Amino acid sequence: MAFSLKQGGLMADINVTPFVDVMLVLLIIFMVTAPLMTQGLEVDLPKTRTVKTLPQGKDHMVLTLRKDGSMFLDEYAVGDEDLAGHLERLVKAENKFLYLRADKDVVYGRVVQVMGEIKRAGIDRLGVVAEPEDAPDRKKAKGNK
Repeated sequence: MAFSLKQGGLMADINVTPFVDVMLVLLIIFMVTAPLMTQGLEVDLPKTRTVKTLPQGKDHMVLTLRKDGSMFLDEYAVGDEDLAGHLERLVKAENKFLYLRADKDVVYGRVVQVMGEIKRAGIDRLGVVAEPEDAPDRKKAKGNK
């Protein structure tokens, strides 16, 4: 800060340039990282003709079954032994809707087993997530394989 005496008064200048620089850097960081936070887990979903988009909001949770056998409730890993407890506490007690996203290569018996655990937790509102048939394959779109 610079102080100067002009005609008997005190003048203080505030330099806002560093503040603006910091704000612009933070804005760029948030713009880059925000899309990464909403992408979710990579799953190759089965395709069907009639598909509705997954609703946005906090009134639902998504249970994901990956091809390698791992299971995630939203983005948090969940084991088989902990699944019923987490579902009762986070979905049933909060009166949320549950969506099941299972990779198309997951064995049907495993999907039924998980659906049995969902039913055992007392959850009656369950949706299954799929992709529309005309959607481009994500691996081909990214240039992989």
